[in-house]
Amino acid sequence: MIQSCYWKIEQLPGLSQQQEDNLKSCGVTTTQQLLFLTHNPQLKQSLASQLQIHPQYLNKWIALADLARIPSVGSQYCGLLLHSGIASVLQLSQTPVYRIHRQILRLQVANLQRKDLCPSVDLVQKWVQEAKILL
Repeated sequence: MIQSCYWKIEQLPGLSQQQEDNLKSCGVTTTQQLLFLTHNPQLKQSLASQLQIHPQYLNKWIALADLARIPSVGSQYCGLLLHSGIASVLQLSQTPVYRIHRQILRLQVANLQRKDLCPSVDLVQKWVQEAKILL
């Protein structure tokens, strides 16, 4: 049995210090709290209003927190998956491994000009398997 992993909010990639502080001032110190406090549209809108940010930013953080729940993804790979077009555990579980790997490889080559930094097909397969178990 695989259980969701949760992280301190500062471990989510791409958050500025001010954004972290704003989230903490609203009581959000972990990714679990972020997901709980935004599990329906009304709560999401309420938190975006409290933070005085566009809901689009909050949606990005929620997607990162959701993907980071997968133990083999964590805070290390959640941003890579999101920027490769995978925005949720559900989407990851339903996308073929070869397609995800190809998207990540394209992203790595386009941004870093390096194929060698791309996670292995085996690791991507593990992500998909764990995503299916978590659903």
